[in-house]
Amino acid sequence: MVFNSVVFLFCFLPLALLLYYAAPGRAKNAVILAESLVFYCWTGVQYLPLILVLIAVNYLLGLALSLPAEKLPFRRFLPLVAVLADLGALIYFKYANFLIDTLNSFGLGLARLSIGAVLPLGISYYVFKLISYVADVYSGKAPAEKNPIDFAAYVLFFPQLIIGPIVKYREMADQLHTVKNRCSLAQIEQGAQLFIFGLAKKVILADSIGALWRGIIGADGVGLANVSTPLAWLGILAYSFQLYFDFAGYSEMSNGLAAMLGFDCPANFNLPYISASITEFWRRWHISLSGWFRDYIYIPLGGNRKGAARQLFNMFVVWAATGIWHGANWNFIVWGLYYFVLLTIEKLFLLKYLKKGRIWPHLYTLFFVVLGWGIFTASDPGAPLGLLMQKLFLPQSGVSPVYYLRCYGVFLLLCAVCSTPLPGMLWKKLCRCTPLKLLAFAGLTVLCTAYVVAATNASALYANF
Repeated sequence: MVFNSVVFLFCFLPLALLLYYAAPGRAKNAVILAESLVFYCWTGVQYLPLILVLIAVNYLLGLALSLPAEKLPFRRFLPLVAVLADLGALIYFKYANFLIDTLNSFGLGLARLSIGAVLPLGISYYVFKLISYVADVYSGKAPAEKNPIDFAAYVLFFPQLIIGPIVKYREMADQLHTVKNRCSLAQIEQGAQLFIFGLAKKVILADSIGALWRGIIGADGVGLANVSTPLAWLGILAYSFQLYFDFAGYSEMSNGLAAMLGFDCPANFNLPYISASITEFWRRWHISLSGWFRDYIYIPLGGNRKGAARQLFNMFVVWAATGIWHGANWNFIVWGLYYFVLLTIEKLFLLKYLKKGRIWPHLYTLFFVVLGWGIFTASDPGAPLGLLMQKLFLPQSGVSPVYYLRCYGVFLLLCAVCSTPLPGMLWKKLCRCTPLKLLAFAGLTVLCTAYVVAATNASALYANF
């Protein structure tokens, strides 16, 4: 089930909110858990035992870590047990066959595992939530959760199950334990706004502009081999917009749903395409993932406290892990290391010059970010990295971009405008006049509904990573 489906919008969500609001304070987490289980099992129960076992293991380890150190002589090894269990499940389902194929390229002849082509729902996200929970309990940053229902509700929280954000337990703990007045009308209003804005980004912008890139590399497209260099760049630009509005839209929908349930979760995106450096870009893009790698890999490795050489090594580990996290394919590893190189160059000397510039730092950042998405999408059928790089950097003739500009020019312009602070500024001005605000919100809701009904419930791109 996806957020932009008729079933979710007109069946699951209204019933879920009705039951949740009707439930007494102490029962709300149990209602969230029940609804999250229904959401998780909507497409099948095959992987339900997996997530339940991981929840039980991490819950029990959290309880054990809450005991005094003198009563638990092997306490320092418990986080390792949690990491092995959590990462072991992730590696098995997401990376095992990739590792086998890599080894087989050296002639080992190992048999591939019979793992389904579809990953367990949300495994890349809930595994990181579980690891952060155990790490925070071990370090004393968060208390162990005593109530198994509350803990399972946090892990399975359906607004965050598909593509995050990766919200740490310590960021939700107080709200999970709020019994009275968890949901206010102001939160519900804010949540509804966030959800509709995110839905608009997904169904109006992302899905529409994504058709340009699919028209090039899709099964019925013209084929990447047949496009001209300008069209190749236009296609990658369209994919860059699609990926941003798809992921940012889902993140806003997630936070909107959470707000309607009484939870205040941090934003996952902050207009990344207005950045003036790659460093700034990664402070604005997928903020929860960047924060996770910072808190649980970069800082524990020493961060920037052990000299320049060690810091560069720590950055290398983080960006290699970032690439690997996104998918079991070499293009993702190359993509992660690509950003390691760019960030290293900025750190060593370029950043001070970028801070002095006005226009060129933004152009520089956009160029390398869009190029990075070209590397990122190279795992898609029809977009091999070598051919794409040839099309981008070796001027070639082929299918002209004129037709695509005529068809998608309005959406390209709309995407560019919506990547800036302008829509937010206009909305703040509209909010000064309640009738105009309600009229604009109602119009956007109707437009989103029309797009949802007419569409094919396209899933989130990041759900595949």
